[in-house]
Amino acid sequence: MKLLITGGAGFIGCNSADYFLGKGHDVSVLDNLSRAGTDKNLEWLQKRHPSVKFIKADVRTDQAVLDEEVSKADAVLHLAAQVAVTTSVTNPREDFDINALGTFNVLEAIRKSDNKPSLIYSSTNKVYGKMEELEVLEGEKRYKYKDIEGVDEKQNLDFHSPYGCSKGAADQYVLDYARIYDLKTVVLRQSCIYGTRQFGIEDQGWVAWFIIATSLGTPLKIYGNGKQVRDVLYIDDLVRCFEMVFDKIDKTLGNAYNIGGGPNNSLSLLELISQIESLHGREIEHSFHDWRPGDQPVFICDINKARNDFGWEPKVSPEEGVKKLFNWVQENKELFQ
Repeated sequence: MKLLITGGAGFIGCNSADYFLGKGHDVSVLDNLSRAGTDKNLEWLQKRHPSVKFIKADVRTDQAVLDEEVSKADAVLHLAAQVAVTTSVTNPREDFDINALGTFNVLEAIRKSDNKPSLIYSSTNKVYGKMEELEVLEGEKRYKYKDIEGVDEKQNLDFHSPYGCSKGAADQYVLDYARIYDLKTVVLRQSCIYGTRQFGIEDQGWVAWFIIATSLGTPLKIYGNGKQVRDVLYIDDLVRCFEMVFDKIDKTLGNAYNIGGGPNNSLSLLELISQIESLHGREIEHSFHDWRPGDQPVFICDINKARNDFGWEPKVSPEEGVKKLFNWVQENKELFQ
């Protein structure tokens, strides 16, 4: 398979490239290297796989480059994105240009191509908004849904924040291009992916950020009461999901799937802090601040559609995954200085 990965030097992108290159596929990585850590991820990837092709380009502006690279691909993994809600609030135009316009440009490159490669688009649970109609119960260390275990794909879309709008618009374009132009496009609405080579920051990538910050002695700021719950998914499980979606593209095309840890793999912020404290062997300094706009008290995926359509489910528990990420950060502290 000839695979093009946009945003291929990012956290998910470099892990995906590493996996598919290891399987013997021909992989091209397209990235503008604007995000912190992407240069380090690219260097790591090139050392492991000298055959990887790198294209420095921007999905917002380099349409001719996109057209050329897409015309040579059998499949496209579209990961290039602005990824933080807070950044989208500060700079909504840039957020729109990267997430909505950038995805539209990728779709147009596919539509105009002769080969019509398959496409996986990396969407987000934020397309569902705050889901205020779902009753939530508050426990000692976590919130939980009152009447359901997880949110399925029938949940109404309700974009909150510029980020939710830009990702949601792209999400719907990807689905509609399958209907209108008969393209092999798939949407994965991802929930809290974490793992090695993730340069998490306070605004995004909270599992990695908590581990990085505590390893560097940086006090944690908790926005809200810390009882917010997410289903978390280790990177290896997500990359395996990508492979299975491509392998079953005749079944998966035109569909949106909620992809996360599911009800059996969830963590609250407070629970993660407790787990990291056990790994460090000490208490972690943290303080509480106002809730962030659009923050859901709880989001847990119902992953049954993915399980039924292409046989995927997570294998790495939060305990195992957090420990793997913790050990990687301890062994690579120089990357975060």
